[in-house]
Amino acid sequence: MEKKLKMSEKKLKFALPKGSLQKSTIEVLGKAGIKVYIDEDRSYYPGSDDSELDLMLIRPQEMPRYIESGVFDVGLCGWDWLMENGSDVVEVAELIYAKSGFRPVRWVLAVQENSDIKSIKDLEGKKIATELKNYVERYLKERKIKCEVEFSWGATEVKPGVLCDAIVELTETGSSLKANKLRIVDELLSSTTRLIANKQAFKDKWKKTKIENLAVLLKSAVQAEDMVGLKMNVKEKDLDKIMEILPAKKKPTISHLNVKGWVALEVVIEENLVKKMLPLLKRAGAEYIIEYPLNKIVY
Repeated sequence: MEKKLKMSEKKLKFALPKGSLQKSTIEVLGKAGIKVYIDEDRSYYPGSDDSELDLMLIRPQEMPRYIESGVFDVGLCGWDWLMENGSDVVEVAELIYAKSGFRPVRWVLAVQENSDIKSIKDLEGKKIATELKNYVERYLKERKIKCEVEFSWGATEVKPGVLCDAIVELTETGSSLKANKLRIVDELLSSTTRLIANKQAFKDKWKKTKIENLAVLLKSAVQAEDMVGLKMNVKEKDLDKIMEILPAKKKPTISHLNVKGWVALEVVIEENLVKKMLPLLKRAGAEYIIEYPLNKIVY
């Protein structure tokens, strides 16, 4: 009884990103099977349906150093902030999701549309504003470009041509930069979300297992994004026609039905292909076609 009690008291200190990644992170956790609840009165301390997790929301810019120092055992933050902080942590998993999509984000060099700056080399003797100050300074030093790099506390997109010559700013689609009449000169860094862990925590058997379990669940949730399952019944004589319609890389599961000459076919495909594929499958002889959503895919 005492042993069971001690096991139930074990906690993993899990840092979640506060800010732009917060909503998408909670959605991914939900698909992974971990429901996160945020009480407005305790907005920095979410609850969850996993009693072994001790959650806290924190700015991703600060997260790597807090995980390195052991304040947290594990956390989710961008590769960009790992590069900025240079923290010594364990990178457990790469998870490709961002604020508004399942793709990497980019840190780009941007200038006013009419700027004379056409390449990185044109930054010699200029001033840059950015929140990613340490990384940009190293980037320029490696390329032997002397340029003043100023930390930006916000509203970075309005500064080119007024408070600085150029900016290095985070973007997903580039639409915000275009709206502010800025032109992208170059990409300095591509960043994805990472599950990172404290080195000492990762040496603890229970914590390591818990962290690795989290990684499996989170990766399976991200991999299932934009994917759906399709089920259908097909006459054996029509199977070749059906296979020609399905994507070549997708190998369906085929099982025989009790009705002679018929098989059941099941396949996982990209959701955006379904609208073109369904009419073709129907014409090729498929019947009782069912589309269903997916929460997790474990490869």
